[in-house]
Amino acid sequence: MTHLEIEAFFEIIKAGSISSAAQNLYVTQPALSRRIKTLEDELGYPLFSRKKGQRNIELTTKGEAFVPIAQKWLNIWQEAWELNNLDSSNILNIASVGSVSSYILPHVFEKIAETAGDHIRICFHNYHSFESYQYVANGLIDIALISDDIYYKGVETIPVFQERMVFVSNNSRNYPETVHPQMLEPDQEIRLPWNPEYDAWHDFWFKSTPEYRVSLDQMNLLEHVLSWKNAWAIVPSSVACKLASLDYVSVYQIASPPPDRIIYYLKSGNKKTEVINHFLTALNHELNTIPGVTSYLGA
Repeated sequence: MTHLEIEAFFEIIKAGSISSAAQNLYVTQPALSRRIKTLEDELGYPLFSRKKGQRNIELTTKGEAFVPIAQKWLNIWQEAWELNNLDSSNILNIASVGSVSSYILPHVFEKIAETAGDHIRICFHNYHSFESYQYVANGLIDIALISDDIYYKGVETIPVFQERMVFVSNNSRNYPETVHPQMLEPDQEIRLPWNPEYDAWHDFWFKSTPEYRVSLDQMNLLEHVLSWKNAWAIVPSSVACKLASLDYVSVYQIASPPPDRIIYYLKSGNKKTEVINHFLTALNHELNTIPGVTSYLGA
C-alpha cells in the first residue's frame, strides 16, 4: 500500500470515473487502473464495482468501509512526511517530580518563553524519580529533576539545589515560631513522601504511625487539603514560599528538622547542550529568588 495508490483511490471517488481521475492526476488511464488493481490485490477484495457500459464507477460495500481506513492512512503518512520539517534540536523534553513542577517550573517556563521565544519548545512530563532515570537512559527525556538519587548506568545525577524543610499549617491553630515534632498531632497530618531521608526522620518522630489525616502522592491537592481545620504538613521551602501567599496558611520553622531536601537533575550524553543550558540558567534565576533555597547551578 503506497501513497500513490491511496491518492488514486480518493481521486477516483472524487472524479467519479477512472478516466477523469487519470486526467486530474496527469497519468494515463491504464497506469491509474494498475494502481487500483495493485491496491485491491494487497487488500484481497475489490474496492470498485465495474459494470460494462457504466461510465461512473461505484464503491463496493468493502470499498465504502475502506474509505475511513484510507483516510487514517493518509493522515499518518502526512504526519510522517512532516518530520522532514521538524527540527527536534530545539525541543526540550523535560521531566520532574510533582513539587518542583508545581511550585518552581511555571516561572522557569515563563522565563524561557520570554527570553527564547520560539527557539525553544518545551515538552513536559510529570514522573517519579525512578521513572525519570529510565526515560533519560532510553533517550526519551533530555533532562529530569528528581529527589531520590540512585545509581543508573549511563545517567549522570547532578545536584541542582538544596532547601530547608519547614512546617505549614491551617490558621485554625496557632503555633510558636519554632515547632517541635512532639507538639504535632499525627492524625491531622497531610503526609507527603519527600525522599528516603525525610521518611527516616518521620519514622523516628512518629514511629511509622498510620494516623495521618490524608496521604498525598501528588501536589495538586495540597493547597485544598491545607484549608481543612487543624491540617498541617512538612514541606520544602520552595513549596512553603508559595503556600505562604494563601490567607489560611502559616509557615513555621521546625526544631530538630528533617535533613534538607536536595533536588538533582539527570542527563545522558551531551545532546542538546544549548537548550539544556538555557533551561538551567532560567532555573538558577528562579531558585535565587526563593528564601531557604541554595542553588548549586551558579557555582
